Amino acid sequence: MKELLFPPGATSHDWVLDALLTAGMAAVTVPAYGMRGTATGSGETVQVIAALLMVLPLVLRRHSPLLMLAGVTVAGLVQLVVSDTPMATLAAIPIVAYSVARWIPGRESRLVVAFGAIGSVLGPLRWIVDDPAHVSVRDMLLIGLAWFVCIGLVITPYAIGRRVRESTEFDLDRLAVAEERYQRLLAEREQQNRLAESRARSQIARELHDIVAHSLSVIIVQAEGARAVAAKKPEIATEALNTIAETGREALSEMRRIVGVLRDPAPTEGQVDFSPAPTLEDIPELVSRTSDRAKLEVRGQPPRASAALALTAYRVVQEALTNFLKHAGPDATARVTVTYGKNDIVIDVLDNGLGAADDLSGTTGHGLRGMNERVSSMGGRLLTRSRPSGGFQVTAVLPNSN
Repeated sequence: MKELLFPPGATSHDWVLDALLTAGMAAVTVPAYGMRGTATGSGETVQVIAALLMVLPLVLRRHSPLLMLAGVTVAGLVQLVVSDTPMATLAAIPIVAYSVARWIPGRESRLVVAFGAIGSVLGPLRWIVDDPAHVSVRDMLLIGLAWFVCIGLVITPYAIGRRVRESTEFDLDRLAVAEERYQRLLAEREQQNRLAESRARSQIARELHDIVAHSLSVIIVQAEGARAVAAKKPEIATEALNTIAETGREALSEMRRIVGVLRDPAPTEGQVDFSPAPTLEDIPELVSRTSDRAKLEVRGQPPRASAALALTAYRVVQEALTNFLKHAGPDATARVTVTYGKNDIVIDVLDNGLGAADDLSGTTGHGLRGMNERVSSMGGRLLTRSRPSGGFQVTAVLPNSN
């Protein structure tokens, strides 16, 4: 109810404009009645008061259109009593009709039409008919014409006001929809950023796991072998130590590459040592460096593959050999078979060791889970299981669309 009587959005600037409008209307329409009252006597003073009563409510035009309508309606009834001719202050009626239509919503705004229709009948009757008992045809025609003009002075500004209001509401609704769409896009973008960050963290975790786990496994195996033969075959121990050093340097280089990207996503030249990511051609060196108990068989020629696919194949072999070193036992052997087909790359890593530990069954192990995520992200399939004859099997099928 409060918002109906006092529509929101009115400002002090509106007070100034409405006061100027009221003063201007009063200056144009009221002085004539004041001068007439001075010339003819105090009888015309009532008309001056009625004229002021019609004009002064305009100061509420923006802050309370319904109170303005009530004040103008009362003033109109007073004018019907004190004047038998139309008064100049009736020019305020179109302003009232427009203002109520513009600022009052819904059915309440139609009050101005109802009051205007009643006034359009009462006014002409008061101005035209001298004797209500004897109304001529001419009087009826004049009343009809006057009613048409009076109701037009109400309906026309009312229609304009409603049109302006509807246009403004449409613009506000459009802005609200645009704002809602913008906020939704921001939320979607933020969600996408969080998902991208989560994927990046998972990828980095996989990379670090593969690098650290494999390198340490190779280093431990080579160190144990070097310790076992250090006294009897120092040349083999020296070779093992060289492998340890080379594996450590490679792991350190890859660690620097990953950590360098994390520290500065756009480093300048010379800040970070970016070694190239492993490729399909690096798989033989990986197998030979891992252990002399692992053998490699390559079928076909390495195809042209994307960097992501080549890195995935390399990491699958690396993680499978890491699990072999950790769980197969010191006397087990492994056979790595890489088959380069026309449309896919098939990797088989079979060992005759002790089989899978409890934490490697399914995908509970971080290594196998990371391997499965890598293969799935490339649209491939991964099989990890204990072999019926003993040992463990890792088979990955990676589609190659190049």
